[in-house]
Amino acid sequence: MTAARPERMRVGVPAVLAFGSNLGDRQATIRAALDAIGADAGVELGAVSPLYETPALKPDGISAEAPAYLNAVALIRTVLDPLALLALVNRVEGDLGRVREERWGDRTIDIDIVDYDGMVSDDPRVTLPHPRAHERAFVLVPWLDVDPAAVLAGRGPVAGLAAQASDPVTRYAGEGGR
Repeated sequence: MTAARPERMRVGVPAVLAFGSNLGDRQATIRAALDAIGADAGVELGAVSPLYETPALKPDGISAEAPAYLNAVALIRTVLDPLALLALVNRVEGDLGRVREERWGDRTIDIDIVDYDGMVSDDPRVTLPHPRAHERAFVLVPWLDVDPAAVLAGRGPVAGLAAQASDPVTRYAGEGGR
């Protein structure tokens, strides 16, 4: 007799997750994070952007000394509320070796909830939309790849925001892909 497998959810709300990694095997880590998020019964993984490479951004600006990041964006549907989704992404980050020692420090993986069904919330546990997403090309450019008509709640069309963002992003030409 085989064990019953939990049924995957069929409906949910749309959300946007951003992934970044600048330590270790960046591509494999992002792939593992996407797989872990997609394996959760409360999440349906949708479109995933190509990878982009970006210089590390520190509190005082771009750092040429820190390892570069790989970034991607994924569209999901979820039945998890924002705090439960945050708990899931934090668990995945921990499982993949994320250590939180320094604000904007180098990391194996960073997963941000960029948008959750257009919700606007200033809850200190999970601010929605992500408070700096509107100015980050490394989020906006990959997001446009998977949703050219995207709108960031309270900020407007992602295409216009991406045109105004100044951080450099380059499509990653590394081996393989998602």
